[in-house]
Amino acid sequence: MNPHFSSSLNPRSIKTRFAFRFLRALRKINKKRPTSCSYSSREISRRFQRVKLAADASMASAVGPWRAWSRAILIKLRNRSHARAHALIGRRRQTDHHHAITVRKRVMKKKKLQKIQPGFQANELRMLVPGGEAMDLYSLLDETADYIKCLTTQVKVMRGIVSYCSGA
Repeated sequence: MNPHFSSSLNPRSIKTRFAFRFLRALRKINKKRPTSCSYSSREISRRFQRVKLAADASMASAVGPWRAWSRAILIKLRNRSHARAHALIGRRRQTDHHHAITVRKRVMKKKKLQKIQPGFQANELRMLVPGGEAMDLYSLLDETADYIKCLTTQVKVMRGIVSYCSGA
């Protein structure tokens, strides 16, 4: 990395923290690349999911646990890694049962929200913002604004990475 470039970055900005975390995650993903040159559609799909997960995790960790949406993503990632560990140990059946209970609870929450506010557009917003299901309207709008700001930052950083890598 260019020393002049790195000295001009604000290490406390979300953009910088996200960029460093995301590049580190991409490097890790790249090390797991298959040895064969041909990419099947399944392998491309897996890599897409890994990059998407890396972007979400990098942004949530860059923001930290101070926002509800980032806490929801970090908890989801932690639960996902715990579920993987349980599956590796051989507790797959227990994880599936827990997952089924979680899905049932989520469906019940959605039905309850729809009964409380039928046809209200905030319900749709609650499904888009991570952790939005349990928020009141004011908190939901505040978290949505911050989430959109962070997604915009994420897109700008990713575009910068692509333009740098493509030599543009």
